Amino acid sequence: MKKEFYVIFLFFIFLIVNCFGQNKKIDSLQLCLKIAKEDTSKVNVLNLLAKEYIEKDSYFVADSMANYALTLAEKLSFKKGVANSFNNIGLCYYNQSNFPKALDYFYKGIKINEELKDKKAIAFRLNTIGNIYETQSNYPKALDCFLKALKINEETGNTNRQIDNLVSIGSIYAKQNDFHKAFDYYFKSLKLAEQLGKKNRIAGILGNIGIIYKKQGDYNKALSYYFKALVISEELGNDYFVTILLSNIGSVYDEQGDYVKAIDHFFKALKIVERIENKNALAGVLGNIGLLYTKTGNFKEAEQYLKRAIVIDESIGAFDDLRQIEEYLSQLYDTTGRHKEALIHYKKAIALKDTIYSQENKKELVRKEMNYEFDKKEAATKAENEKQKAIAEEKNRKQKIITWCVVGGLLLVVLFSGFVFRSLRITRKQKQIIEIKNSETELQKKIIEEKNKDITDSIRYAKRIQDALMGEKVHVSEHLPEHFIFFVPKDIVSGDFHWGAEKNEYWYFAAVDCTGHGVPGAVMSMLGISFLNDIVFSEGFLTPAEILNHLRDRVVKELRQTAEAGGSKDGMDISLCRLNLKTNELQWAGAYNPLNIVRNGQLEELKGDKQPIGYHPESRPFTNYEIQLKKGDSIYLYSDGYADQFGGPKGKKFKYKQLEDILIANNHLPLNDQKEILKKNFVEWKGSLEQVDDVCVFGVRV
Repeated sequence: MKKEFYVIFLFFIFLIVNCFGQNKKIDSLQLCLKIAKEDTSKVNVLNLLAKEYIEKDSYFVADSMANYALTLAEKLSFKKGVANSFNNIGLCYYNQSNFPKALDYFYKGIKINEELKDKKAIAFRLNTIGNIYETQSNYPKALDCFLKALKINEETGNTNRQIDNLVSIGSIYAKQNDFHKAFDYYFKSLKLAEQLGKKNRIAGILGNIGIIYKKQGDYNKALSYYFKALVISEELGNDYFVTILLSNIGSVYDEQGDYVKAIDHFFKALKIVERIENKNALAGVLGNIGLLYTKTGNFKEAEQYLKRAIVIDESIGAFDDLRQIEEYLSQLYDTTGRHKEALIHYKKAIALKDTIYSQENKKELVRKEMNYEFDKKEAATKAENEKQKAIAEEKNRKQKIITWCVVGGLLLVVLFSGFVFRSLRITRKQKQIIEIKNSETELQKKIIEEKNKDITDSIRYAKRIQDALMGEKVHVSEHLPEHFIFFVPKDIVSGDFHWGAEKNEYWYFAAVDCTGHGVPGAVMSMLGISFLNDIVFSEGFLTPAEILNHLRDRVVKELRQTAEAGGSKDGMDISLCRLNLKTNELQWAGAYNPLNIVRNGQLEELKGDKQPIGYHPESRPFTNYEIQLKKGDSIYLYSDGYADQFGGPKGKKFKYKQLEDILIANNHLPLNDQKEILKKNFVEWKGSLEQVDDVCVFGVRV
C-alpha cells in the first residue's frame, strides 16, 4: 500500500488550510500585486503568492513568482526578501523531488538568515533541510538538523515550532523502528500542544501515534488514535487532514483484509480531496484505491485510478509519488499478464528512483552541504584575518605614536632642564606662600561647611515644623471617609501643601500649590496653613468660595500686594472642598486648580476660577459648586507637579490626561493601593531626571 501520511508531512504544516480560503487569498494578493510599486512591498507580495501556489501544488507558477521576487529583491538589496525567495524556490524543487537543487537554495537562504541573525528563519530552514535528509534516508543528518532547530526554537520561545520539531524527531525514530524514542517525542509534543490548546497539532500527533501502532501490528490501537484525530479534525473543519486520516484508516482495514471498510474510507477521502482541489493528496488517494482494486481483482477500475494518479503527479512534478504509482501500475500489469506494459512502467519507476535516490544525487547533497560549511568557515577565517590585520595595524600605529612621544619627551627634557635650577629657587619661596594660603583656604572651607550645616539643619527643622502643620496623621480619623495623600516635595521643604480641618459635621480639605518651592515656597505654605486654620475656626461655617475670598484678602493685605511695579506677586493655586459627613453633600471652589470626580468609571472635571489667591488686577468672588455625592464616588485634588514632571522614553511632560487615565483605570482599587500605583508611575516616569516641582495629590472616596 501507499505509505501512511505522517502528521503534517512533518514540514508541510502550512498545507492544512481550506482551499476556498486559498483562492480568496490568491485573488487578494494578485490585486495587491497590480497596485504595488517596485519596492520591498512588492517582493513580499510575490513571495506570499509563491507560498499560496505551493500550497495548491502549482509548483511551476510558484517558481516563477519566487524568481520574480528574487530578481527584484536582489536589485533592491533587500536581504530578507532574497532569503524568502530562496526558500520558496527550494520548496518548489523539494516538492518535485529535486533534492540537490532544493538543498542548494535552502543553504543560500540560511546563509543570509545567519547574516541577519534571524533565528526563527534559521530554525525553519534547518527543519526543511532535515526533511530532505529524511527523504534520502540519511536519518543521522536529519536528526541533527531537527535537534538544532528544536534548540533554537526553545531559545526564542517559538512553541509552535517546538511542537513541529518534536514531531519530526519522533518520526525519524519511527522510521528507524526505534518506537520507544518515537513515542517519547510524540507524547512530549502532545503534552505541549495540549497545554497551548493547539487542536490541529493534537490531531496530527494522534495520527502519528496511530502510525506507530500500525507498524507494530496493533491495529486496534492504531484505529483508536486515528479516529480520535479524525473527530478533532472534523470539528476544526480541517478537510485536508481529514483526507489523510481517512486514507490511513483505510490502510489499516486493508491490512486487516477488511476491503469493504478500506474502500469505503478511501472513497470518503476521495470525495473530500476532489472538493478541496489538493492535487498532491488527490494523487495519493487515487493510488491507494488503484492498489486496493488490484488486490481485489477489479483490474479495469484499478488501471483507471492509477493512470489518473500518474497524470496528476506528472502535472505537479511530484516525482517521488509518481515513482510509487508507476510501481503500482507495473504490479497491476504483471498480475494481469500484460508483461510488456509491466516492464515499461517498472523501468519508469526505476528511472525515477535513480533520479531521486541515485548515488550521484546523494553526492550532490553532500557537496551542497560541504559548500555551505566551507563558505561559513571561509567567511569566519576571512573575518578573523581582517581582525588580526586591524589589530596589527593598530599596534603599529600605537608603536609609532609611542616612538614620537619618547623623542618629543626627550627634547622637552633637554629644553626645560635649564629652567629646573631656577625653578627650584622660585619654588621654595612659592611653597611658603602656598602653605600660608592653604591654611587660610582650609579655615575658610571649615567655616563654609559649618555655615552650610547650620543652614541645612535649619531647613530640616523647618521641614519638621511644616510636616507638623500639615502632617497626614491630622487627617486620620475613624469617622472620616477613606482617603490618601501622595506628597513628594522637590526639596527638603515644600511649596505645595495639603490641609484638612473638621468642624462639627463638616470636613474641610485642600491641595494647595504656593508660588515657588524650597524655602520661599515653604514660608508661603506655612502662611497658607495658618490663614486657613484662622479663617475656618473663627469665621463660622463658610463655603469654600467664601474661604477663598477671605484667604485672598489676607494674602494681599499681609504681603502688602499692590498693582505697583516691583510689588509682591506671591500667591497660591488651590482646590478646596467642604464635605458634609452626614449627607455626603460636597461644596468646592478652586483657584486655577481643578477637582476631579470619578463615578461609575467616568471622570468629570470641575475647573477652578482663573485667578490666584493673591493680587489680581481683575479680582472677582470665587465660584462655589455644590455636588451631591453618591456612595462609591471618588474625588481627587492635586497641584500641577505630577502632570508637569518630565520623563518617559522621550523626556516629555507626563500631562493631566495620563494622570486622569490612571485615576479612572484604578478607581475600583482601595485608595492605599491607588496611592502606591501613583507613586510607582511617578518614579518610573521620572527615572533619572530631576524632579521639577513639588507634588501633591489628595484622594477621597465616600
